[in-house]
Amino acid sequence: MKPHTNGKPRVTVLYHYFHPDDVVSARHFDEFCTGLVGRNWHVEALPSNRGCRDEDREFPRTEEWRGITIRRVWRPRLKQASSLGRIVNAIWMILAWWPILVARRKDRLPNILVVGTDPVLSVLVAWVVKKFRPSIRIAHWCYDLYPEAPIAEGILRKDSVPVRLIRRMTGAAYHSCDLLADLGCCMRRLLDQYGARCRQVTLVPWALSEPEHIVPADPATREELFGDAALALLYSGNFGRAHSYQEFLELARRLRGDGVHFCFGVRGNQAEELRRAVGAEDSNVSFAGFAPEAQLALRLAAADVHLVSLRSDWTGVVVPSKFFGSLAAGRPVIFAGSPESAIAHWIREHGVGWVLNKESLPRAADELRLLAASRKDLQALQRRCHAVYQACFSHQKVMDCWDRELRALLKPVTVS
Repeated sequence: MKPHTNGKPRVTVLYHYFHPDDVVSARHFDEFCTGLVGRNWHVEALPSNRGCRDEDREFPRTEEWRGITIRRVWRPRLKQASSLGRIVNAIWMILAWWPILVARRKDRLPNILVVGTDPVLSVLVAWVVKKFRPSIRIAHWCYDLYPEAPIAEGILRKDSVPVRLIRRMTGAAYHSCDLLADLGCCMRRLLDQYGARCRQVTLVPWALSEPEHIVPADPATREELFGDAALALLYSGNFGRAHSYQEFLELARRLRGDGVHFCFGVRGNQAEELRRAVGAEDSNVSFAGFAPEAQLALRLAAADVHLVSLRSDWTGVVVPSKFFGSLAAGRPVIFAGSPESAIAHWIREHGVGWVLNKESLPRAADELRLLAASRKDLQALQRRCHAVYQACFSHQKVMDCWDRELRALLKPVTVS
């Protein structure tokens, strides 16, 4: 196998969706691939030919884009939003990737294969590739974990036969990897249960918008969402089974009459439950429609503080990416979730917000009252958040780390 193309190492990336699809995770993988191209890699992507939200949209089978060779896999026009469609799409993509990689001539094989987590159980590709093409080094970027996700959602029982079978298969796949990239310490703890002996590293999904300076609030948008509140707190995004709201409402009720306003711009299967939980007496809580992407930056900038939540039983299964977008915009975060989560760890380590639970609620409320009374202290906290993002979580920082980790895989393995 030729190790390089024009002096560049070869990497193939497996992910369900890619350019020009605008779903968030696809855009992360777009930027991941362009980041590798900019660091002197020869990059190939093998996504589906279907759109994520519009299965009728079909992309060209082959394309060159920003130095990336895109070879799309044909799959049926099945809806990803349906359970059956999602399962069939996953099986189709995994079975399609196997022969593409295994049957290639040696001189066309990549040096490194990077596997994402869409479709579900994509990591199973690693076991087959390592078995038939052992020279290929494999990195798995874990955005979420299976079967842990359906267990947390209540779809599968922890001790059921399907879970035991999936754990056995994913365990074998993890053992076939040379690098496991997790999204934080809580996810790593779950991966450690599989006993994989490869290198593990935390590599987070950066914010898709990385302003050079703290984004100021648009006065009209702020007034529309928060009125004349001295301190504006915002939850914006999907609100599903993985999210909780009780802590936020209790905090809002403690701060009623103190010039602190909470706004929820949400959609998802828990959004209506949240609306029903807000009573007429909750005068400092309001709702806004779900913001399209073109208006999202204005909405996020209108708030002083952002809200992020994750139910404790989802800890480590996923890590909410909106945390990184909040810091990138220079906004501190109030996180309702487990103190053992990666987000809670980063908030404590860098001093960029509050971890909300029954014990911390009184103190958080007191500190928010002080911020509402002191614009100077709020601005200092926002500057810290922006600086922490640039130093620890930016696209450049994460991609530099990816480049180092992947190049380390190119080195010959020494046997002691």
